[in-house]
Amino acid sequence: MIDTILFDMDGLLVDSEPYWKKAEKAVFGELGLALNDELLREVMGFRLNEVVEHWYRYQNWPEPNFQKTEADIINCMKTILGQEAVALPGVIESLEYSRKMGYKTALASSSSMQLIEVVVSRLGITSYFDLLYSAESEPYGKPHPAIFISAAKQLGSDPNTCLVVEDSLNGVIAAKAAKMLCVAVPEKEKQSDPKFSIADFKLESMHEFVACLESLR
Repeated sequence: MIDTILFDMDGLLVDSEPYWKKAEKAVFGELGLALNDELLREVMGFRLNEVVEHWYRYQNWPEPNFQKTEADIINCMKTILGQEAVALPGVIESLEYSRKMGYKTALASSSSMQLIEVVVSRLGITSYFDLLYSAESEPYGKPHPAIFISAAKQLGSDPNTCLVVEDSLNGVIAAKAAKMLCVAVPEKEKQSDPKFSIADFKLESMHEFVACLESLR
């Protein structure tokens, strides 16, 4: 019996990928890196420190200061998200239903807590969550399962009673490694990717989530 739902944020609750691309292109561009959309797909689902380290390995820049680079990206993202972020279709209804049915809920994201707080405030969804949790608190990011295991522990939930809702393959891998059920909601371009077959359920959008959840009751 499922009693806890762990929601990802980027790409699931809000289409933040265009904002990340905009911020990363701007910040890394100043460091001499010309990153296009296809290259930036390589780091979807990564924690920010992992993103910075990845691109430094890809192309070194002089006098690296990873902490400053991370801070520059976060500040750029905070501005963009605070002005432009909107909930993806079906998200509000899904969160309302989850709260109405009494599930314990967490937002468990690879994004920093600063960005999580900006998004939930901008979307007006803070009250739907019992816990906001960032992978920045963990030694390893997705696809390592630590973020979901820790979130469940803080909620007092058994992993076997948790359902993870994710859009990225790394997130799905992390959920299954944590021994949790997983609903995958891949972006349109990834819907036919056979790798998502490891998820227990695959939806085309969050509009289908309430029906999926009802089927588990």
